[in-house]
Amino acid sequence: MRVTQNPTGRGTSLGLALVSAVAFGGSGVAAKPLIEAGLDPLHVVWLRVAGAALVMSPVAWRHRALVRRRPALLAGFGLFAVAGVQACYFAALSRIPVGVALLVEYLAPALVLLWVRFVQRRAVTRAAALGVVLAVAGLTCVVEVWAGLRLDPLGLLLALGAACCQVAYFVLSDHGSDGADAADPLGVIAYGLLCGALVLTAVARPWRMRWQVLGGSAAMDGTQVPAVLLLGWIVLVATVLAYMTGVVSVRRLSPQVAGVVACLEAVVATVLAWVLLGEHLSPPQLAGGFVVLVGAFVAQSSTPGKAPGAEVARGAGPAADGAETHGGGAEGPAAPVERLSGGGHGT
Repeated sequence: MRVTQNPTGRGTSLGLALVSAVAFGGSGVAAKPLIEAGLDPLHVVWLRVAGAALVMSPVAWRHRALVRRRPALLAGFGLFAVAGVQACYFAALSRIPVGVALLVEYLAPALVLLWVRFVQRRAVTRAAALGVVLAVAGLTCVVEVWAGLRLDPLGLLLALGAACCQVAYFVLSDHGSDGADAADPLGVIAYGLLCGALVLTAVARPWRMRWQVLGGSAAMDGTQVPAVLLLGWIVLVATVLAYMTGVVSVRRLSPQVAGVVACLEAVVATVLAWVLLGEHLSPPQLAGGFVVLVGAFVAQSSTPGKAPGAEVARGAGPAADGAETHGGGAEGPAAPVERLSGGGHGT
């Protein structure tokens, strides 16, 4: 049962949600210089996931019973919600601007609603449908389709792949957060990182990595920054801290409130890329990004009315008593399709 908070407690919870959004949004600006310095995108992903898995290993040990109770959930979550979304997102960063990659990834809430409507054959609210339309319309401005897609087509496909992996994260969450056999979100995060690290080890083959890059520096818009410092930010801040604060904030807030705050992730990523990497977006792209965020907000915060004879799926709604969800990101473990909490976190 969710406990009513006093204003001070609510302010603290909103602060945690904001910290999560900022932490997730800062992953791209730290990863891109490492990629440009000579690391393969998959190797950066492996370093991020393996490092975070190592930090979270005590949590995994504490929840070791999950391996026996929910092996399929942990494996699927590690494969798609961790390895898939991170690999696609970081590979996209090597070809398109950080802000564009994250905005494309924010199509995930829209894609989830399409899954609910056409695969699960459940009704969606008009507000949620409007959010989908706005998100797609904004995306056409972000990629500037009238100019024949000035952005790298493969980079856009990779960003879309990250969005599809986030859809898998939401769908898998249907099987992990409800009922008497609900999986603890911290345990799912920890084992998701461990499973993701194993998958990425086989795919990325880190023994072929240019390890010497980590001993040097990487350029951030002309400024040289120690590569190991950037890696530390990605692992400790943009992954571990982001997930932990996101989980705590969603437990203390309703999912739709945490989801609205999580929308700031795309704004943070775009602003940081502008300031730190010198990636300037055109006015139509900025306007399109704003429309994408508005669409994500509408889709995730719509509250359905009662539909006779049909279960209405919505973009976000109040959590059931005792539900444990994660609202920060691409990479969180528990948010049923009926209560999407939002967030890209490929990021």
